[in-house]
Amino acid sequence: MFEPAPQSAAWQHRGARTGFEIAYFKVTESGVQIDGCATAVEDGRAWAVDYQLTLDPSWHTRRARVATRCPGGWHTVALDTDGAGNWTVDGVPHAGLSGCLDVDLEASALTNAFPVHRLGLDVEATIDAPAAYVHAAGLEVTRLEQVYRRIADDGSHQRFAYQAPQFDFRCTLTYDESGFVLDYPGIAIRAH
Repeated sequence: MFEPAPQSAAWQHRGARTGFEIAYFKVTESGVQIDGCATAVEDGRAWAVDYQLTLDPSWHTRRARVATRCPGGWHTVALDTDGAGNWTVDGVPHAGLSGCLDVDLEASALTNAFPVHRLGLDVEATIDAPAAYVHAAGLEVTRLEQVYRRIADDGSHQRFAYQAPQFDFRCTLTYDESGFVLDYPGIAIRAH
């Protein structure tokens, strides 16, 4: 069980990109509302992503509104889900996301908190947690297969062996007492 979400959190992106992310949280009986933005330079390109995310009380994603600003101008995408794994993207059903319960924003270190909150895994438990993955450039939405395995805690910080096979990416994610990423190796560290 995690402590209540803070009013805000921020991450310094480093490694894969250079940038910064900040998110604001409003938690009510009906769920969690998150407003945030991330700016970065990655592979010589600068971009900014604004997002509004709505989660139900069990931390299932219900709605995501994402806008990106890049040299070509603004792009937006709207994702909606019933919380049971059925999604629409800009109002059109997206069968490729069937079974996904979380949104994962490429631009964000925050969104890896959603499955951890939702699942409440015991140490050594492993779960597949595919997500609706929103790419930072152009906002293409694809399915991202992810695996979380809870490993031994580091004091009061939960840790997970994380992998995203399509990117051949593996790391250990460390979370704070509120269930937000403190250290995402090669991606970001918590700044606030």
